[in-house]
Amino acid sequence: MNTILVTATEESTGKTAVALALARLAQQRGLSVGYMKPKGTRLQSNVGKTLDEDPMLARELLGLDAEMHELEPVVYSPTFIEQAIRGREDPDELREQIRTSFESLSSGHDLMIIEGGGSLTTGGIVDLTDPKVAELLDAEVLLLSGYEKGSDVDDLLAAVDDIGDRLSGVLFNAVSNTNFDPLDTDVVPFLEGRKIPVLGVVPRQQDLAGVTVGDLAAELNAELLTKADTGEFVERFLVGAMSGDKALRHLRRTRDAALVTGGDRPDLHTVALEAPGVKCLILTGGFRPPGAVIGKAEEKGVPVLLVQADTLTTIERAEDVIRSGRTRDEETVERMGELLHDHADVDALLGEGTVESDADVDSDADADGE
Repeated sequence: MNTILVTATEESTGKTAVALALARLAQQRGLSVGYMKPKGTRLQSNVGKTLDEDPMLARELLGLDAEMHELEPVVYSPTFIEQAIRGREDPDELREQIRTSFESLSSGHDLMIIEGGGSLTTGGIVDLTDPKVAELLDAEVLLLSGYEKGSDVDDLLAAVDDIGDRLSGVLFNAVSNTNFDPLDTDVVPFLEGRKIPVLGVVPRQQDLAGVTVGDLAAELNAELLTKADTGEFVERFLVGAMSGDKALRHLRRTRDAALVTGGDRPDLHTVALEAPGVKCLILTGGFRPPGAVIGKAEEKGVPVLLVQADTLTTIERAEDVIRSGRTRDEETVERMGELLHDHADVDALLGEGTVESDADVDSDADADGE
């Protein structure tokens, strides 16, 4: 049986979508596939229990007959972290708990997909970082990374060092068009020169990178104050806490953004409506803007959302929607599977065809006359 642990240099790099897409691709090849997320990090309350949504989705999409406590043996909640820091969680007991669940879940499967928690280092306080989990479960490690600038390679190399010999390769995910060429022509050869396999570069897809204004409004329980189209995608948030002149210079440089600010800042609202990269306004505190702002928003076709919560609460909730909203359904996993098929070495991702057999080596030697 082959075991692959999918981890990432940072959070929100697409682990769930990639892990489940790989599992589905393996099933299409006739393999029996199991799944496990040892540290539950994307938590929600469900019928009195705190559970991670990712294993719940995996159980549904992969047709698994497994209990949640096995799929997610450690609930890595804020309470758990506090208890661990106070020395009230035993790392040895946790490791045994994970090992026991893995043995039960892996029985009868050809492939086990292990999803990492948060980022590579999550779990360090109980000696259960993703590299430690890989060692515990004898797994190969697929490392996901984004790429925006050259210095990102520093974090990648540090992660590769932490993983060590268990690294099967690196997969760059959600790479923008502007960053694709420098990554392909400079970074990939640099890494391969260091004997670090790059198994694919997946381009950024807007429908996977953000959420629509309409989806965002529903998640925030917002009141829509305009009749503008809510189908535009939002990928980032700006907090409006500056003067109008300074805000205009900043807003002109952004794209696919939502401005989150108090409803009592009409000067800022007016400026934001002049910036083409601002896709909507999210007004907080329950303050309705003047009619002139609504009129201009209607004219510009920019949706205006009104929420009752304060700005800090709203931005935290909105960022959580962006982080998690696009990888939680079958359609997204199917789309990721298509992207992996087109832009990555699926055989290598699944641990197939990456090592020459003895016969191949002998054949090559014979061909060379040795």
